[in-house]
Amino acid sequence: MGWFGLGRPRTKFGKWMEDEGITQAELAQKSGVSQSVISELAHDAKAKPSWRTKKRLRDTLEEYGAEDMWED
Repeated sequence: MGWFGLGRPRTKFGKWMEDEGITQAELAQKSGVSQSVISELAHDAKAKPSWRTKKRLRDTLEEYGAEDMWED
């Protein structure tokens, strides 16, 4: 499974990060969302970001040309 998540299952968001070669630290820095929240969203399919977190991540993901990862 490679280096990302040390073999832990990944969400759609986590798989996208791995496929794009984007680290949690990089995304945290660009989005202003903590690395621990990004890690939770990348590994826990039941994790639901707050409205503010979702907005920050959507804006950042848009810079990468990525689709929305969460339903409203």
